[in-house]
Amino acid sequence: MEPFATHSLSSSEWRLVTALREVPASALRTRVNALVEALVELAREPKCSEHMADGVPCASVHASCDQCDQVTRMLEGLEAMQLQLRGYPGA
Repeated sequence: MEPFATHSLSSSEWRLVTALREVPASALRTRVNALVEALVELAREPKCSEHMADGVPCASVHASCDQCDQVTRMLEGLEAMQLQLRGYPGA
């Protein structure tokens, strides 16, 4: 990562950066930052341990494999929790 590079961020990217910065310094903030970094890394470069028929590990975010399916289910669970916290029971 370039320490002094200038990049344009979309409004949703700015909201994410701002929200991360607004979390008070704490063990929770450290865990949230680590989780977000790990999630972005997984989405950017999935490294499934499953090998394709040619023996090469799967590196496609479009593949349907156990690891990608597990991450998708985890994200769906987080989305459902967010909806419940916002008052949408049964979500």
